Amino acid sequence: SGDADALDELLTRLRAEKVRAKRLPVDYASHSAHVETLRERLADVLDGIRPRATQVPFYSTVTGGPLDTTELGAGYWYTNLRGTVLFEQAVRAAVADGHQLFVESSPHPVLTPGIQETDDAVAAVGSLRRDEGGRDRLLTALGEAFTHGADVDWTAVAEGRSARRVPLPGYAFQHEWYWLDSTAGGADVTAAGLAPTDHALLGAAMVRADSEGAVLTGRLSPGTQPWLEDHRVGGRLLFPGTGHLELALRAGDQVGCGDIAELTLHAPLVLPDRGAVQLQVTVGPPAGETRPVTIWSRPESPDEELPWTRHADGLLAPTGTLPATADPLTAWPPRDAEPVPLDGLYDELAALGLGYGPLFQGLRAAWRAEDGLYAEVATDAAPDGFGLHPALSDAALHTVGLTDAAGEEALLPFAWSGVRLYATGATGLRVRVRPAGEGTVSLTLADPTGAPVAAVESLTLRPLRAGALAAAA
Repeated sequence: SGDADALDELLTRLRAEKVRAKRLPVDYASHSAHVETLRERLADVLDGIRPRATQVPFYSTVTGGPLDTTELGAGYWYTNLRGTVLFEQAVRAAVADGHQLFVESSPHPVLTPGIQETDDAVAAVGSLRRDEGGRDRLLTALGEAFTHGADVDWTAVAEGRSARRVPLPGYAFQHEWYWLDSTAGGADVTAAGLAPTDHALLGAAMVRADSEGAVLTGRLSPGTQPWLEDHRVGGRLLFPGTGHLELALRAGDQVGCGDIAELTLHAPLVLPDRGAVQLQVTVGPPAGETRPVTIWSRPESPDEELPWTRHADGLLAPTGTLPATADPLTAWPPRDAEPVPLDGLYDELAALGLGYGPLFQGLRAAWRAEDGLYAEVATDAAPDGFGLHPALSDAALHTVGLTDAAGEEALLPFAWSGVRLYATGATGLRVRVRPAGEGTVSLTLADPTGAPVAAVESLTLRPLRAGALAAAA
């Protein structure tokens, strides 16, 4: 919106870059200085408006949040025509207040795509469509709203139309089979003299007879853990660095050392698209205040002579002994923090070789403040059996892509230190990222109320070494 010459130049550039754009045939350029010539006339026309309170919550695209409708006088409507449209902020405010279904009442959906792009966890449906303005289209929209949870009084909808219940048709067989793969795990491990772990990645644990050490075993397969499919680096299925952190945390719990003093990743764990890998997490006997931990894997195979690969090692500390602390993130978003646009972030990461599927595309909002970056992340990945689901903690690291540390190379976790887990079962997080040295950040993770979930004193990220994935496959 603006001067015609400037718009012509912008349209030319957008079309050259194959960006979809078109000129709207309107009498005046809304949301620009052109509207200011209408201010007095608009004030005179709307002077008689006497706004009243409403029982329905009103979210304003002028203020970007809920608004008392008694304030909708002539001045408000002028600002509505002149100012910037805060549509995304208004939608996010409604979602934050618990609204999950949006219905656009219009001749054709215009705002619905924007709502869905703002938050893919909500549902947005239209009412009518271009060239489909009749009752059938409206009933279809009503059905769509119903499937997304709207409380529809179907008796009232059908009143006076002699409606009747009819059985739905069955589904035609498409001649495609979906056999369930046989899975390892699920057996009673106590029959083999092992202890169950109640963990999603590690199925059994045992104490070594010749020392005070322990061994935890597990199995990784995209067939039994489909969320792994959503984490690809350089086109290969890569076990996330946050997954190694989760394994070490669970192993530490087994021996009363729930904090991680340090954990360094040495070799990527590339998973096969079909098949599985065996896991071992070994914990050594106490060495002073800490215990060594090492993470190993090898392909699942009848060949018992296949070698094991060491992926990570570090030191575990007794629970609560590390100085790592997580401040509550209750003031949210922080005062004076500026919103950071996230448009195209995952496309940019994909161009760097970081292929995140839906379960890992968890970064929902971000803000920049003087002391660092703040973000909200969430995932649909089920938290059962995890301390902190790797997809959720991995999404927290995507905030680093907005910092000065992010360059033209894909950065992956390399070394963790001072890690403490305060709470389990999170599906959404508030995140604070602060610089802690060159290529290093500190992390504070909290739940949506601001209560601490985890703290990372230091995380060092490095570009993936060329050829490392091919060598590890």
